[in-house]
This record gives sequence, C-alpha cells and structure tokens, in this order.
Amino acid sequence: MKKSFFIIILTVFTMALFIHNVPAEKNSAMVIELDGTINPGTAQFVIKGLKRAEVSKHMLVIIRLDTPGGLDSSMRSIVKSILNSSVPVVVYVAPRGARAASAGVMITVAAHIAAMAPQTNIGAAHPVSADGKEINKTMSKKVVNDMVAYVRSIAKDRGRNQDWVEKAIRESVSITADVAVKKKVVDLVARDMDDLLALLNGREIALNKGKVTLETKGLKLIYVAPGWRDRVLNTISNPNIAYILMMIGMAGLYFELSHPGAIFPGVIGAISLILAFFAFQTLPVNYAGLLLIALAIVFFIAEIKVSSYGLLSVAGLISLTLGSIMLFENIRVSLNLMMPTIVMIGGFFVIIAFLAFRAYKGKPTSGMEGLIGQTGVVEEKIDPVGLIFAHGEYWKATSTEVAEQGEKVRIIGSKGLELIVEKVSIED
Repeated sequence: MKKSFFIIILTVFTMALFIHNVPAEKNSAMVIELDGTINPGTAQFVIKGLKRAEVSKHMLVIIRLDTPGGLDSSMRSIVKSILNSSVPVVVYVAPRGARAASAGVMITVAAHIAAMAPQTNIGAAHPVSADGKEINKTMSKKVVNDMVAYVRSIAKDRGRNQDWVEKAIRESVSITADVAVKKKVVDLVARDMDDLLALLNGREIALNKGKVTLETKGLKLIYVAPGWRDRVLNTISNPNIAYILMMIGMAGLYFELSHPGAIFPGVIGAISLILAFFAFQTLPVNYAGLLLIALAIVFFIAEIKVSSYGLLSVAGLISLTLGSIMLFENIRVSLNLMMPTIVMIGGFFVIIAFLAFRAYKGKPTSGMEGLIGQTGVVEEKIDPVGLIFAHGEYWKATSTEVAEQGEKVRIIGSKGLELIVEKVSIED
C-alpha cells in the first residue's frame, strides 16, 4: 500500500514537472491589452505578462495600448520591464480612435517596435500632479527636466525622434499616426493585427542578448486577459481610493472598539482595511505617514479614558493630517479629497470619543447600579425585610428603619438581588 502511494506521488510530481517545463508553441505571440490609466495595477499586469512571455518562450509580445496616461512611477516600471525584456516587445496604439497620451508616449517610445493604427494619436506628455492639476513652477521645472532626460535617452537608443519627444513633454504637442511615422516617432502604421504581423515579418530587432529577425508569418496570437486579482487591484490601486478605503477601515474598527457589539461597522472596517493594504503592496507607501495615522487613532482612543480637555483630539487631528500628506512617496492624495476626508473622519473620531467618554463617566442607567439613588414605594411593610415597587418592578428590600406600606424609600445599595433602602424624609 505504501509502495503504491509512493509511486502515485512520484508520477504526479513527474507529470507536474514535465507540464511546467513544456514550452509554449514556438510560433506564438502574446497580446497584452493595456487599456485605461497607467497605475500600479496595470503596471503589475504588464510586468507579469512580460515575465510569463519569457518563461513560455513566446516569439513576440504585443502591447495593444490605449491610455490617457497615469502615474510616473507605474510608467517607469513598465518601461524598465520593456527595456530589459529578452522577448521583442511591440507597442501597438490601437484600435482606431485610441491614443497614447502622457505616460503612454514613454511606453510607446521604449518599445522595440512602435506601431499605431489609423485615426490614433500620440503626445500631450507634460507632467501633471496625481489629481490632474499643474505642478508648481519650481517643482514642474525639475520634473520636466528629469522626464526629458529620461525619455531622450530611451528615444536615442531606439533611434526615434528625440526632439519631438522633448517637445511633447515641454509643450504637450500631439500628432496623428501618419505624422508620427514621418517624424520617426513610431515605426509603422498598421490597420489591424493581421496587417501588423505582415509588416513585422523580416524586421531585425536589437535585444540585450543580440539581434533577432522576426518571423511573424502565420504567428498564433495568444491574448492575456486580466484576472480578477488584476481587475480588483487596478480599481483600488488609485492612491485616492486606497486612502479612502484605509480611512473607512480605521473609522469602522474604531467605532467597533469604542462600542463593542455593533458588528456591522467592524465588518465593513475590516474589509476596507484589508483592501487598502492589498492596494498598498503596489503603491509607494511611506511608513512614517502610516504610523502617524495609526498614532492619531491611539490619541482618539486615549481621549475616551483620559480627561485632556480636547488636547488629545487636537493631537490626533494633527497626526492624521501629517500622516495623510506623507502617506505616499512621489505621489500624493488629491487635496480636494484629503481635506474633506480629514475633516469628516476626524470629526467622526472626536464625536465618538466624546460620546464614549460621556458614557464612561456618566451614571449607570441599567442593572443594579442604575437603581442606586432611585425612589420606590413600599408594597409590604419593611421590618427589616419587605417588598417595594421601584423602576417598574417589585424588589425585595431591607432597611435598618421600619417603613410602612405606601411610604417612599430611597435605594442606597444592594446585596445580591436584595435592595438596601432608607426612608425618604418629608424634606426630600
């Protein structure tokens, strides 16, 4: 029995090893569709696709591009992956009506072969902030100069028009596909995928490992679609969305901790926080900012236990603001989103802390503690034990004084389920 089990395990392992090492068809090309903004989610999708193409030994990778632009850090990750790819990479701006704007210009220029479909355009690459606004003058000059130097070096290596690329960054110029070919910004215009493959056939490409000649006649196209993980990550990896998820998560958990048993806020908070940290794995998180936000939560919780006359709440708001500003490196959360969020979340924390503190310091209103100080009416003579009616219920009561039926008594303590009372004087 043991021998048979060992043989089965060995067979399965051998088959798995064989399947894993079976290369893809030699006459195949991977098509990666990059549609939408360039963000950490799309960058991870493209980088994984290029690695998979290398492992599967595809002859070619075609990135079909249609983008309005995106994050500089994500663009640079994609460009770096293309520049170091051992498989030829073609960036094809398609279908008709598509564009390669802003970060898309750099990705197109970095390709071994750059192609465009008719009625497409490329350009408008002037850097802007994450929320789409102009960067201040001093910072803009630094960012633009850095971007120009970066792209000119890539364009020079690929034999493309360095001057036009610089103009696209400095002046946000944009051109059509035909003009892009004439100005040597891209290599060719192709009507569709079949036309593209026909035009690529026989072209020589210089890779890091040496020159290769493309043989694209009859090439099989293998399309790679984003999985559910890529789609979720693509949605939530926007810094603004990740920031909102984190704030909702912390607010939900804080509410649950200050009001145990609410359940729903805690569940929503936990889910939001997990999604936020899932997004953080692809974002340039500054952990000093994250710690400042966590410290703000500690200050708000401490406000419940310590009578600081609002000083801890103020410290919490300051930490929350500084942490939000420092949360990401190189990119930042939109101020139009950040400030209202800080006001709302900070106000929420302060209000909850105030209510929790008042409840913590306030007099109990339920249970045996809630009966202390209440008055009742004697139903059965107390001498020294009797029965009273208080708080809508009948209670066994004891007193050091004799109390007749109908007299009022005040509850001053309890012993088990038995109340200790005293007679209420006429003055009271």
